[in-house]
Amino acid sequence: MRLSVGIAVSILVAFSIGVSTFVVHSLWWTTARDNSRMLAAEINTQIANTVRTEVGATLGSAEAAWAAVRTIFVQNVIETRQADKREFVFLSQLQAQPNISWIFFGWPDGNFFASHRLGDGGLEMVEIDDQIHDRMLRKDQYIFIPGDIQFEARTFSETTYDPRDHAWFGNFMGLNSQGWIEARDLPGSNKTVYAFAGPVDVNRRREGVLAVAIETDRLSRFLATLNPGEFGAAFILDADGKVIAVPDQEADEVTPARMGEGELYEVAMISGEQLLGGSKAKAAGSQNQRVVIDGVPYAVALTPLGFYGWRVATVIPESAFLSGIDKTLINLLYILIVVVTLAIGSTIWLARSIVAKPLARIAEDLNKIERFDVEEISRRPSKLSELANLSAATASMAAGLSAFRKYVPTDLVRMLVAEGIKSQPGGDIKRISVLFCDVTGFTGLSEKLGPRIVQLMEPFFSAASTAITRHDGTIDKFMGDAVMAFWGAPRTDADHAENACRAALDLIAAVDEAGIVDDAGHPLRVRIGLNSGEALVGNIGSEQRLNYTAIGDVVNVASRLEGANRSFGTLILIGPETRHEAGDAIVVRELDTLTLFGRDQELVVYELIGMRDGRDASDDWIVAYEQGLAHYRSKRFEQAIAAFEAADQLRGGDPASVVMKTRAHELLSAPLPKGWRAVTHTEKY
Repeated sequence: MRLSVGIAVSILVAFSIGVSTFVVHSLWWTTARDNSRMLAAEINTQIANTVRTEVGATLGSAEAAWAAVRTIFVQNVIETRQADKREFVFLSQLQAQPNISWIFFGWPDGNFFASHRLGDGGLEMVEIDDQIHDRMLRKDQYIFIPGDIQFEARTFSETTYDPRDHAWFGNFMGLNSQGWIEARDLPGSNKTVYAFAGPVDVNRRREGVLAVAIETDRLSRFLATLNPGEFGAAFILDADGKVIAVPDQEADEVTPARMGEGELYEVAMISGEQLLGGSKAKAAGSQNQRVVIDGVPYAVALTPLGFYGWRVATVIPESAFLSGIDKTLINLLYILIVVVTLAIGSTIWLARSIVAKPLARIAEDLNKIERFDVEEISRRPSKLSELANLSAATASMAAGLSAFRKYVPTDLVRMLVAEGIKSQPGGDIKRISVLFCDVTGFTGLSEKLGPRIVQLMEPFFSAASTAITRHDGTIDKFMGDAVMAFWGAPRTDADHAENACRAALDLIAAVDEAGIVDDAGHPLRVRIGLNSGEALVGNIGSEQRLNYTAIGDVVNVASRLEGANRSFGTLILIGPETRHEAGDAIVVRELDTLTLFGRDQELVVYELIGMRDGRDASDDWIVAYEQGLAHYRSKRFEQAIAAFEAADQLRGGDPASVVMKTRAHELLSAPLPKGWRAVTHTEKY
């Protein structure tokens, strides 16, 4: 059975249109559903980021308020027992920070004082003191008036509250750090609050514990301002999957958020129990779930907020996205049926008039060529370029002409450029530890050896690089015989001080083991200074030339500490911040109190002896030295000399003890200068 070109093309086109319609419809349906899910995911991401930002701002305001009040106490601007001034400071902070619900302070004797926000209309001062009506709970209520606050009423009530019985006080009273903690059953309140707490020391005396707390009802008010989809809502869950904040624009410290209302709350609660409840392993990233209640499906996304294991749960009914798609699908089917019918009819007509008939004429011409009737053959115009070309070729063949064209395609070569982070000047303030290392006598060596100094220093730089990189340090630069490195950037390192200490000790050991000697055969010795603190770290320079480095006072102090080793014959000196942050991981001795060149502020410096882990050497000489230092500072120079001599003997030779003993002898043999203090002034190195 033979078919004409027109019929064959018509059937082929009709089949192609039908298949294309089916494929396009399927792709559209799939794409529409995917886009809907992507939209839901995008909304969830935006909601999660917004909530994360709000939570971060709330936590940041609490931490900032704590730091401000603590600074006022520590700097002796006011005393913790000065009730009127303390009350003013607490009130001011609550007025300035609308997200803060509580500021409270507990003393070691069990007394307690707090400021508590009462919604947007006022606040109250809460105090428990042995001197107040047999330790009754006193509350002073204030209301906000334009530009000020006004006292309203004072009440007294019986109470058994004692801050010493609660974790927020007990946990931090014995620590030297601050952090977040849950606090329950504050006076006059049965809410669970989240407090940023820490000890307050004034003149090295622990006054008590200061805490700044937030209530989740404030977060509930914020959630009410969000709109995840037309019918969705956002909730905050704790680490165990319990809903702790719901959308409620009326919620505050006085009016608790309305928990347990609506199907969306039930969906969030079920998702929290299924994904986070009990002893189930909790995924670190975002989690998605589909929950069906009474036949209604909901899309739920749980995203970590990075605080206390909290997560934001975004609940959106699937109908909010797919109901319009289903309706559109039905309408599209009817439209496609009409379009396909018209397209097939039009295709059949076009196939016959534009393709079939011109092909039939060309076939007649070929038959004429077969018959050598070439004189009657001419080019037949066509709207299709292929047919026009075929007709032209047929006419040329008939005239006895043949032509060939050769086309050499040109290949386009493209290079793949990897897109990286755009380099531009800038940086961030980060808490880091900085190391400076220098070689003793380098200037004299460089003058003697000339170019040969490079060969001598190569093992030293190799040892330094290995020690620093082994402990995750960043080598900043080599400067002649000196090395600068830092920890805590670009990668954040919570143990930057400890790692810097380990690297310093490894560097000293590596140089000793390498047996590096100068041209006279003397072992090469190095000096190291370590300091920790905040510095500006980033790309420093211009658009033409950048250097990833750290700048700031912490860097300058580390450099000065390296040079200060000369005054004591020590190898590694560290600043007080490094000592504090490394904690019990290191073994040190308190060496002296210095004023470094270019700085007026006094600095207690320490000599790094070793790491605590695996150390079995005796520390008796350290105890003896520090006893001598205490006698020296108290002007008991004879006892200081005896203690320094003991330290020197116990260690089997201690240059620092010899230096301090000499100073004590000099001070003992001559009258003390007027206003003498046990502070050593270092020279410029």
